[in-house]
Amino acid sequence: MAKNRLHKILHWEHWPLLMFYIPNIPYALFHGIKEWNLVFYTAVNPGIKNSGIGSESKYETLQMLPQKFIPKSVLHKAGTETTETFTNLKNQHIQFPVIAKPDVGFRGLLVKKIDTQDALSSYLDSYDIDIIIQEFLTHDNECGIFYYRHPNEEKGTVTSITLKEFCHVIGDGTSSIETLILSDERAKLYLHLIKENQTVNLEKVPKKGEIVKLSSIGNHSKGTRFINGNHLITPELHYSFDQLNHQVEGWYYGRVDVKYDSLEKLYQGEFKILELNGILAEPTHIYDVSKTTYFGALKIIRKHWKQLYRIAVYNHKTQKVPYRKMFPFIREMLALKAYSNRVKKMAKI
Repeated sequence: MAKNRLHKILHWEHWPLLMFYIPNIPYALFHGIKEWNLVFYTAVNPGIKNSGIGSESKYETLQMLPQKFIPKSVLHKAGTETTETFTNLKNQHIQFPVIAKPDVGFRGLLVKKIDTQDALSSYLDSYDIDIIIQEFLTHDNECGIFYYRHPNEEKGTVTSITLKEFCHVIGDGTSSIETLILSDERAKLYLHLIKENQTVNLEKVPKKGEIVKLSSIGNHSKGTRFINGNHLITPELHYSFDQLNHQVEGWYYGRVDVKYDSLEKLYQGEFKILELNGILAEPTHIYDVSKTTYFGALKIIRKHWKQLYRIAVYNHKTQKVPYRKMFPFIREMLALKAYSNRVKKMAKI
């Protein structure tokens, strides 16, 4: 465990989120002072609560999208009888396995693939918070796509594609899965999480060359490797996302996490959106350390924040979208912080 902690300290892709924001705070403060409002960014995405700073409902945000892009989903409100939720799942024709996660959540905390009704019942009973339950999508690929569009322009820009390589090991014909994990520099960092995945038999000896997938969750915190796929940005992809964006009222900036079968279908707009993220979203290709340095990542974040500023100012001055008042917003953020600490405690972090 000590070696794992040292590895994460020495490899910046594993650093806490604050390490990517604190160095850029002076840049954000500069723009806040220019607007005489330090929370000017709340005007960027007027269709999303607080423009998507993390306090928004994932379920409600997904409902902004055209139905063809949304996975079948059910919202389990805290305190609701599980029997009512199971009835809703049946009415939506959602079968197991499913993906369950906090309706207000971040960084993959408490996101789980659940295979049975009994396991879901236990999960819901364990966490007294709102939970979104989604059908488990079987598309071949998953990626994150960052997009923004200025409200006074017809066309927007795709700035980032992050391909996702799920945590896995490759069999050698003689070693158990656990032995393979312990000899893999990346997989061993997440052994404690893999042990919670009951679908992985750590004692099994996979065939030589067999790929053993250790997680079905495409979060960096679950061991998924983020790969810079910006070479895949094409005019077709821009067109597809322009068409999508014009159908989503009040969303101008952020990242969508999508499932798709092939690049051709992705370009044609045939994909499912797992989450729609607003201003807190990152262009996650920055975590491909083979292509980006830590200081390069900070620079990319600032470039995106420049566009965020331009959109917020236009919405405020031209579209008359109000900036949030400072002190009520701070109270909300303190409540969000308390909630996040509660979720971390639930996740035993």
